[in-house]
Amino acid sequence: MRQGAGTEERGRLRAGDRRERIARMIQTDGTVVVEELARSLEVTPSTIRRDLALLTEQGTIARTYGGAMSAGHTAEPTLGQRSGLAVAEKDRIGRWAAARIGPGDTVILDAGTTTGRVAHHLRARGDLTVITCGLTAVRELAEADGIELITLAGTLRHVSQGFVGPLAELTLSRLTADKVFLGADGLDARLGICEASLQQTSLKEMMADRGKEVYVLADSSKLGQSPFTAWAPLDRPWTLVTDSGATDDQLGPFRALPDTQVITV
Repeated sequence: MRQGAGTEERGRLRAGDRRERIARMIQTDGTVVVEELARSLEVTPSTIRRDLALLTEQGTIARTYGGAMSAGHTAEPTLGQRSGLAVAEKDRIGRWAAARIGPGDTVILDAGTTTGRVAHHLRARGDLTVITCGLTAVRELAEADGIELITLAGTLRHVSQGFVGPLAELTLSRLTADKVFLGADGLDARLGICEASLQQTSLKEMMADRGKEVYVLADSSKLGQSPFTAWAPLDRPWTLVTDSGATDDQLGPFRALPDTQVITV
């Protein structure tokens, strides 16, 4: 007979029992985070991700940023909620991206937590122009005297702390950039970047069109995920930058794409 939840030996649960417990936790709490599940169940984050992938295939849950939610639950996580997920991975990605930016470059930074880390690592730099729609990047660079900061001020999406809409796109239409760094709610090799709204995907497509080099910054929890229904196709050469925790199964579809480079950091 299986022991009760309060006395079971969590780190030694059989796979089926572990997934059953995960499903119950999601049903009770609404959302869960990979890192918290791994600590609670005393297994690795990669084991939890495999469990979540299987539960998603079964229709039991829906994947989100770095975790999962009840199937049918479509709430978009806030920027504050995202900022606590995959912190080390996002910082490594942001540091790598910042190192690719050279003196005199003009760059576009998307809204989001990972692109916010790019801005953080640019604060001491000079001779740069940064174009952004994200308040996170604005806050990081507001006192960086050596950086010319251009904001795409349109309609603010409070949940993501990013500007979107016709005014943002009008400003962007007057600009070009050497490098573009895009974030993603989810990323699919066939469909492109997944976002919660068509306004976001429209602006991302336009950002990609305005840059010479396009980078998509996405930690491994977002690869192969489609938490929402709006998509920005990637129909030009681009580079995926993700963390070293990404599996071969996750990276394979992207490596198979023509004109796409995959970087893990």
